[in-house]
Amino acid sequence: MRIDDFGELSGEITIFGGPYSNIQALDALLNTARGTLICTGDLVAYCGAPKAVIERIRTSDVFVLAGNCEKQLAANALDCGCGFEDGTTCDLLSAAWYSYANTQVDADARAWMGRLPDIITFSQRGRKTALLHGGVTDVARFLWSASPEQDFLEELDALNILCGDVDVVIAGHSGIAFEREIAGMRWINTGVIGMPPHDGTPQTEFLRISDSGAYRFEKLYYDVDAAIRDMEDAGLLQGYHEALKTGIWPSEDVLPQELRRYSSSFAKG
Repeated sequence: MRIDDFGELSGEITIFGGPYSNIQALDALLNTARGTLICTGDLVAYCGAPKAVIERIRTSDVFVLAGNCEKQLAANALDCGCGFEDGTTCDLLSAAWYSYANTQVDADARAWMGRLPDIITFSQRGRKTALLHGGVTDVARFLWSASPEQDFLEELDALNILCGDVDVVIAGHSGIAFEREIAGMRWINTGVIGMPPHDGTPQTEFLRISDSGAYRFEKLYYDVDAAIRDMEDAGLLQGYHEALKTGIWPSEDVLPQELRRYSSSFAKG
């Protein structure tokens, strides 16, 4: 497992989750970001411009964690590595977008993905922060605001073995921003910029840390219609293209019951 330590950081820090092959969202983020920029992984996923997103990231000043999508593409794997149960909506829909992304990523990009760190640590104003994708025990572990505290404690135990005690954990992967206090420690999920957080609005989310150390979730506005056209051009019409505008995922079955807005059968329709 590769751990990159950035030491003491000063100034603002912008941290964001999965661009998900959404070049319009990424460009909007880069236009508003300030200070040190870090992505929690999953550069490619549901949307229609995986190659453009990878190229933009690689020519920018963004530090990137290895998400499950990066690890799978680096290994030339045939699925996204999320571990969805067979036959679930996420399992069925992921086959199309991953297959498309897999055709768009060249060998050089895969080799670069294979060198990305699993964990990034830094300190700011006396607080030690560790960034990871999903979990330490499983890069694709889904941790939600409604997940049992024991799930977080398992990850903290594994993280402390690798990095020592930390004050803040910042993660991505699950797609919905939240903050929880776990055993006196702060766990923050940045959300993602490439897909709305299943809240009925098209705006996405990211995390801004001020130079004074204050944390703030911010909304990201971008050209949603252009992102949908990219998906239509790529033939990615399984429902996520509509989710960009409606703000409702077609795959509620991945969510704990407390975070679902409709029944899974309604979502599929």
